[in-house]
Amino acid sequence: MFLVVFRNRKRADIDYAAYQADSERMLQLAQAQPGYLSFKSYVADDGEVIAMSEWADEAAALNWRRQVEHLEVQGRGRNDYYESYTLFACDNPRIHEFQHKARQ
Repeated sequence: MFLVVFRNRKRADIDYAAYQADSERMLQLAQAQPGYLSFKSYVADDGEVIAMSEWADEAAALNWRRQVEHLEVQGRGRNDYYESYTLFACDNPRIHEFQHKARQ
């Protein structure tokens, strides 16, 4: 598994309708990409967003990064949507799992 975490803050003057349309389109495109596993996004009380995508491997994540329409929206993101962002990418993250089992 290859994990990508996109931590960002939106600009104060953002066009939310345009952002939402681009966001929905990117999710559709990502889901159609070979190697796509999942995507989730969380918004903190202070407005910071954490978006996580999981890919089968690094090659799949890199292919998504290089997808033509995604590249165009990345440019709009830097110009029109984001105040700041940090992207974290890691191959084979250490994973610890817990699942509560009901008592019998």
